[in-house]
Formats: sequence, C-alpha cells, structure tokens
Amino acid sequence: MSLATDHSEDAPSPNVVLVIIDDNAGSLELLSSALHREGLTIFTANDPEEGLEIIFREHPQIVLTDLVMPGISGLEVLERVVDFDPAIDVVLMTAHYTSESAVEAIRKGASDYLNKPVSITALRERVNRLVEEAQRRQRASDLENQMLVNARFEDMVGRSPAMVEMFSRIRRISPHFRNVLVTGETGTGKELAAKALHNLSPVSGGRFVVLNCSAVVETLFESELFGHVRGSFTGATQDKMGLFEYADRGTIFLDEIGDMPLGTQAKLLRTLQNQEVLRVGSLTPRRVDVHVIAATHRDLRAAISDKLFREDLYYRLSMVEVHVPALKDRPEDLPLLIRFFVDRFSSQFRKEIRGLTQRAHIVLARHPWPGNVRELENVLGHACMMAQGGTVDVQDLPEYLRFPSRHPQPLASPVTPIVSDSETFEEHEKHLIAEALSRANGNQSQAARALRIGRDALRYKMRKHGLL
Repeated sequence: MSLATDHSEDAPSPNVVLVIIDDNAGSLELLSSALHREGLTIFTANDPEEGLEIIFREHPQIVLTDLVMPGISGLEVLERVVDFDPAIDVVLMTAHYTSESAVEAIRKGASDYLNKPVSITALRERVNRLVEEAQRRQRASDLENQMLVNARFEDMVGRSPAMVEMFSRIRRISPHFRNVLVTGETGTGKELAAKALHNLSPVSGGRFVVLNCSAVVETLFESELFGHVRGSFTGATQDKMGLFEYADRGTIFLDEIGDMPLGTQAKLLRTLQNQEVLRVGSLTPRRVDVHVIAATHRDLRAAISDKLFREDLYYRLSMVEVHVPALKDRPEDLPLLIRFFVDRFSSQFRKEIRGLTQRAHIVLARHPWPGNVRELENVLGHACMMAQGGTVDVQDLPEYLRFPSRHPQPLASPVTPIVSDSETFEEHEKHLIAEALSRANGNQSQAARALRIGRDALRYKMRKHGLL
C-alpha cells in the first residue's frame, strides 16, 4: 500500500479520499501520479483484499479498481464496497470489455466502466467530476448540520413557514397562558409543543404531568384527575392525590382530550374556572395553581355538534390555540428531520451513520407520511438499525416503503407501527432475521436475499442475536 498526497505547506487539508486497486504495480504508479491533485488523498493497493481493508478503514468517497485480478475480481470488490457503503463511487477498469459485463457492473452499483488502456485525460476528467461531486455533497452536509442547529426549537425541528409561525406563537403564548389547546394530526408532535410551552412558561420549574385521556378507564377518570378519599368506592383503601394536585405550580398535559367522558368534562370545567379540585368522596375543595394544556387530533367542533364534547369546556380551553402542522404540509423540513433522527439513532446504536443515499432520500420524499413525524422516526430507527455500513440505503428501509404497491396505506390514518411499543429495535431485528430464516428453511443465502442484505451481513447479525 502506498499513499500519494499534496505535501505543500500552503495546500488545504485533503477532504476527498480515492482508493486505487490494481494488481499491476506500473498501472498503480501511473494512475496515482496522473490523478494527483489538491484536495485529494490517494491510497493504492495491488492486492484486492488489502484494498478492501483500506476502504473499510479510510471510508473513501471514490474507488477505482481493475476488473480482472487474482483472488477477488473487480465485481466482487464492487459488491463488497456497495454492501459497506452504497454512496461510494466505484469505477471499474478492464482490458476485457464486453457490453454484458458493463451492464452487470452498472446494475450492481458501479458509477462508471472504463475500457483499458484508459485515456489519462478522460480518466482525470471523470475523477475530477467525482471529486467535485463529493466535495459538493460534503458542503451540503455541512450546511445541513448548520441548518439543523439553527432550526432547533426546544425539542422540535423545523424551518418551514408553518413551523416558524408555530414557534413564534409558542414564544408569545408561553409567558401568559393558563389554558391552551394544541391541535394536529396523530404523530405530529403535540406533546413536544406542550413541553415547549411549559419550558418557556413561568412555571417551568414545576412538574410537567401527562395524562393520555384515551388510555384511562372511564370509571377511574375522576380519581386519576382529582384524587379520592379512603372508602369513597370499593378498593379505595387510602387517600390518593390526583394529577391536578400533583401538578400544582406546574403544568398538566391532557392528551387526546376529545376522548374524555362528558361527566368528567363537567368537573374539569369547574376545576378550570375555580382553580380547585374536589377529591372523589370528599366535601372539602383543595386549591391548585395549575397551567392546563389539552391536545387533540379530533375536530372538537364536530364533537360538540354530536353532543360528545361540551361547548363551554371547548371555549375555556381554546381561548389560545396552537396548531402543529402535518409533515405533508412542511416537506421542506424532511431533510432536516432525517438528519436529526439519523444523528440520534447513530448515537443510540453506537454506529457511524453519516446519512442516506440519494435514492433512499427519493423514496422518503415520495412517501405521503400519514403517520407524520412519529412514522418518520420509526422508519429511520428501523433503517439505522438495519444499516450495515455508514450510509442508509433503500434496502435498509421497511418493506412497505420499498414496495409501496404491496402495502397500500390509508391516507387519513396513521400507519401501523413497524416496531410495537413493547418491542425494542434489537428485538425487532432478531424477529425479522428469525422469520426470514424460517421462511427460507434455514437457507442463509435465500434469507439474505429476502432481507435485501449481504450474506456476510446476515451472518454477523445472526451471531449478534445468538441465531448462529
């Protein structure tokens, strides 16, 4: 292995790496010398195994490899590089050019296929274009990172007009509100908006208490919210503080307020009006100082017409309203959200994942995202878990995104989660692999094809999960 680079003291630090693999030492020296330029670091290897080790270690942007070599062919090098990182540009060279081999190389992911003897002028132009493209991608990545920093608001991300307007509204409301209604489709991040309101409010030092109204048994609603005294009902063996008392001098977040029973709505209204609670079975009211944020994905005006929601409670809650936009209404935020979640899962899974390939970005951009940001988070968590290299590619995405015709999605409701609430990503990965092996009757090659990952990647994951 040899290294060629610009050693001039005034030259900028190289930011693009090229690996050249050729079993002919003369060709290596010629190519290395011809392609030398500022901003490019060149590694060379006359053994393909050594070349692959350099690739895995240095993570280059460009690989130039001969097609016919002893031990490992250029096509095998291509396959292993694409498995490692499909974003790497691989250029194949051969003295045995055929249209069939060229088509196969391009189909397997090669950026170009050149016939030997290679025109140095043409090769230099081609590599220079790849270098400039790699530099452009790096500048775009750096810009995305800076934009992500500037687009953060509390725990939310966005720079679209709709999100900027929402952030501004939260800033104006938070110092003054007593009751706020947060609206938006399921999965848009209504709880994050509620947390931002709390964090910027005068009671930010108090508790932020959450109650999901759709998850509470109707008969226990009053006890959960307002508490009860011993003996007030069967099973009430001791006094219990309700969530309103627990949130005193803080904020209570009532998620999915539209699912609250009408009887409880009446008592909630009284609590909001009087700033006091009456425990179930007690005759003595207790004073509370609580900021209330309610959220819903329902049309509460329609619920009022259907006699399912109290009109007076609606007006009490909706004196100030914050709407969280759907992801489909802010497509310009998608790249920022992708970067945000990839960074998060890269850290969580202890992987060095730099981003997505262009074709993976295209797949995500075409999806309507009925499950909003929660669905996007789920998809990218799955993809980062499945990614074997430093870049997420199409084969790492869930099947319903890769083959949308097989999985038609309802436009008006969120998708079924890919990973259940009770299942971790690691457990989900193990389940996927075990299911693929079972369907393939233990045939690892067939299972790997079904999972759209390499056989080596499958065996690695099988060892990790104790399936080998």
